[in-house]
Amino acid sequence: MPCTQTRAPSWRPFSQLAHPREVIRQFTPNWFAATMGTGVLALAFHQVQVPGLDSVAEGLWWLTIGLFTLFCVLYGARWVMFFDEARRIFAHSTVSMFFGTIPMGLATILNGALVFGMARWGEAVVPWVEMLWWLDVGLALLCGVAIPYLMFTRQEHSIDQMTAVWLLPVVAAEVAAASGGLLAPHLADAHQQFLVVITSYVMWAVSLPVAFSILTILMLRMALHKLPPANMAASSWLALGPIGTGALGMLVLGGDAPAVFAANGLGSLGEVARGLGLVAGIVLWGAGLWWLLTAVLITLRYMRQGMPFNLGWWGFTFPLGVYCLATLKLAAWLQLGFFSVFGQVLVVALAMLWALVASRTLRGAWRGELFVSPCIAQH
Repeated sequence: MPCTQTRAPSWRPFSQLAHPREVIRQFTPNWFAATMGTGVLALAFHQVQVPGLDSVAEGLWWLTIGLFTLFCVLYGARWVMFFDEARRIFAHSTVSMFFGTIPMGLATILNGALVFGMARWGEAVVPWVEMLWWLDVGLALLCGVAIPYLMFTRQEHSIDQMTAVWLLPVVAAEVAAASGGLLAPHLADAHQQFLVVITSYVMWAVSLPVAFSILTILMLRMALHKLPPANMAASSWLALGPIGTGALGMLVLGGDAPAVFAANGLGSLGEVARGLGLVAGIVLWGAGLWWLLTAVLITLRYMRQGMPFNLGWWGFTFPLGVYCLATLKLAAWLQLGFFSVFGQVLVVALAMLWALVASRTLRGAWRGELFVSPCIAQH
């Protein structure tokens, strides 16, 4: 841990740190959760289609790009300047899970590029998005396999200490799948469209069954050992992430399937995929509703006991955001007023949560108190 003497005055930046370089030394992938939450809010605002809100949405997308770039620089600098300390993350049972936030944060930027970027620069952005999407797929697959492997071989875990944070490296592949569904219609070549769609289905399958196996263990853990400590309060919302993303992915890919499959000689299969996409989307949305209501009840209980702020609070935003998007997508498919109204209510809740967490994060970052690397602290 950094020494605590000779603190700077509290009005100065990083007053809680012994030296400004501690920002780099203590930087962890947890910060990329802020890019996920900000990026998904931008996409949700765009879907609501309220006059003037699209400009706010585009501003949030640019903010996401800025944050993602800054965090990449800071985390890269940590590996260069403090390599021996940085590599301890692989043995840490919690912080290592947040590697999954890096490809998920990138995915929100790519999704935004297909909306805001194309409105500004046209089709010229598509090749860049396609190239970065394949990078995102690779990173997501790496996280989804390598981190569980480290759990099995190097890290220490116990059922009573388990939280929904286990989902983070696994869900990244599912987020890449939903992004692939958004990208495919913009590709000019029919074979490339087919390749992206099939890859997206595979990535969806890589993620969702594993995520549900983790959720099964999580329910057992909470029944046997009750709720996690208050500093992990936001983790109760993470369960909503793979379910909401899974629903969104099936709806988006199902929407792509008829045209893409027909262009590749599989027209009848495309209609089957469309039907499966809708049914799977509705079923997963229903499963997500259970987790949403449960997370609300758990959070209310934590609020009565007191919830210390930390970067984990960003876990309130992205899972709710993807569930918002899945709800609004169902509203567009089914033309049912309930889904439309409920989706808009969720977007308002998401915006309020984002404003709360972002303001607390900004204040904590200014003081420097959020720059804490547990993998250093435990040594």
